[in-house]
Amino acid sequence: MTEEELHGCLQRLKEGDKEAFTVLHDSIKQQVYGTVCLLVNRPGDVADVVNEIYMELFRCLPQYDGKRAFGAWLNGMIVRQCSNWNRRSWRRLRIQIRSRENASTVIFPGADAPLLEQEQRGELLQLVSGLPPKLRSVVVLRYYGECSFDEIAAALDIPLGTAKSRHHKALHKLRQNAAFTDEQEMKEDWTCLSKVN
Repeated sequence: MTEEELHGCLQRLKEGDKEAFTVLHDSIKQQVYGTVCLLVNRPGDVADVVNEIYMELFRCLPQYDGKRAFGAWLNGMIVRQCSNWNRRSWRRLRIQIRSRENASTVIFPGADAPLLEQEQRGELLQLVSGLPPKLRSVVVLRYYGECSFDEIAAALDIPLGTAKSRHHKALHKLRQNAAFTDEQEMKEDWTCLSKVN
C-alpha cells in the first residue's frame, strides 16, 4: 500500500469506516506482530501487546497529522508499547520473586516450560533479546523493519547520531557473543526471520 493510499485509509478510519480498519490491519499486521515478537521479553505476552498497540493506534489516530511517515509513527508506537510492557512485566516479576523468597518455597518449572523453550527462534533471537531495550529497538527496526537510520531516529524520537551510536553498540555486543563477520550476513538472517513471521 502506498503512503497516499494509506493516508486515505486512515482518513476513512477517522470517519468511522469499518472496512478501512480491515484494510489497515491487513497492511500492517505482519509488521506489528513481527516487531512485537522481537521486542517483548516473553513470547506468551505477544498477543496482549499487539492488542494494546491497536487500542493505542485508535486512541492516538486523531493526533496523527500525516506530515510524518506512517511507518515511522507506527514503529515509534510499537517500541513505546513494548518498552512499557517489558517494564511492567519486570516489576511484576520482582514482586513475585520477593513474595516467593519471603514464603521460602521451592519453585518448580511449570508444565509449559518445554513449550516456551520450543518457541525460541534460535541463537540470533536469544542474543538480540539479551540486548538492553534501547539497543534492541534499534536492531529490530534496522534489520527486521528494514528502516533507515533517519527512520529509526524519527520512530524513537532520538537524534540521528544517537540512532547510529546505539546501532554500533548493539552490533559490538552481538559480535562479542556470536561469530557475525559483517552487517550483510546479519541482515540476511533477519530477512529470513521476517518471512517466518
